[in-house]
Amino acid sequence: MSQSTAEQAVDAFGPDSMLRRLVNDARWGLAVTRATVLEAAHPQIGAALIENSSFVTHPWRRLRNTLVSMQRVLDPDQHVRTREATRLNRLHARISGTDPQGRHYDGTDAGARAWVVATLFESTVTMYRLSGESLDRPALEQLYAEFRAFLALIEGDSDQLPATLLEFWAYYDDMITHRLESTEAVRVILYRLFANVPAPPLLRNHPAVWAAGRSVAGPVAAAITIASLPEPFCRRVALPDLPGARTLMHGAYLTAGFASRVLPDGWVDVNSLVSLLDPSHTGGSGPWQTVRRKAGQAAALVRLVTPAPDDVSPTTRSADRFFAEVLDQTGDGYLTWPDLAAMARELATRLDLDEQDEERLYDAYAAWWRELQTNLDADDDGRVTRQEYAATAVSLPGAGLIKVADVLFDVTDADDDQAIDAQEFQSLFRTAFRRDLTGGADAYSRSAFVRQFLSFMSGQQHSVAYDSLLS
Repeated sequence: MSQSTAEQAVDAFGPDSMLRRLVNDARWGLAVTRATVLEAAHPQIGAALIENSSFVTHPWRRLRNTLVSMQRVLDPDQHVRTREATRLNRLHARISGTDPQGRHYDGTDAGARAWVVATLFESTVTMYRLSGESLDRPALEQLYAEFRAFLALIEGDSDQLPATLLEFWAYYDDMITHRLESTEAVRVILYRLFANVPAPPLLRNHPAVWAAGRSVAGPVAAAITIASLPEPFCRRVALPDLPGARTLMHGAYLTAGFASRVLPDGWVDVNSLVSLLDPSHTGGSGPWQTVRRKAGQAAALVRLVTPAPDDVSPTTRSADRFFAEVLDQTGDGYLTWPDLAAMARELATRLDLDEQDEERLYDAYAAWWRELQTNLDADDDGRVTRQEYAATAVSLPGAGLIKVADVLFDVTDADDDQAIDAQEFQSLFRTAFRRDLTGGADAYSRSAFVRQFLSFMSGQQHSVAYDSLLS
């Protein structure tokens, strides 16, 4: 990255940065959700999402990781920003392939990455307008300059976005009119993700409660999102104009805007809300943490007075269930390399690995994938079905999985003392050190770590820690 680009980012993301305020504003979730739909309509991005992303099966994890990444990119420390931008570039460099129409896609495509930033900017402007806070010209120009600086930090320059606001709107309209498509990713986000989003950990033990709430909230969320999208886009991709949806959408945005202005900061801070949805996120504090603790206490009381079914073992689960909950990270019904790459990506993100350690981890997962193909892919079609996995799961683990366990221990053991201490344990699992996993020891030895990892990844035994990480 050039010196001028670095200085531009320093200036743009200073104490008065609008983006730095937005990334901590829970209301911005409306803008990010809307932008995600517009991103997914880009042919390259849509194909990459469907074939490589775990956003359908692990939406809360994706939300948390996106938040953490954005906070790093906008960190006051230039070193933190540069390190995260470099990590994101490595991540996207691993994403490439061919869509069902035979068109190549690449996670490093400059035009596609610029479109991601463009949708975030336009959706943020729309969020302010629909919330009753239209931005004046100086504020619009400042916000656009910050988004261009954001692109420059990641891409190396901001040339893929027009230099002026006037030129931006022409570029945006042209993309909406001529470039976007009704991709599978758009349909998945609007009709599958909202309708079938898994319960947050807080409600995971209450499937009936979550299913009832989701049956109402899912269609409402989809209707609000569709109603907020540009009308030319909705016509282009044939999205329905549902009766009453626009009134509902305006009400949702106005309520969010009102809440952000009148409620105490702790109630609308994005870290607090994410920690409510995902307790493994460690950034939360304030009133929502109290709500989560009280709900957790109530859930524990219910479990205490409710007899457990006699036919359910707490330490085992079927191969079919393990395949669906852990191995099939992308949710397409098959085990393929993108599923294992998603695991490696999550681990590398959690530990904030440097390039060398990240490469070792990906290489270990690649070796495991080759082993799985050799042993489980009976019809040599390049993927493993649930049936193929269940038929030969008893042969696991093998040398490839053992290599993954060894490398994961090495990269987690940051001080190289051949033991995982409480701080290193928390870096990986984002939870307190659990003595019951280590037999009462003060550190997690290599043999204990590898043994539990293999037991979990071969589907032989549950692990609270690994379940929170990968399932």
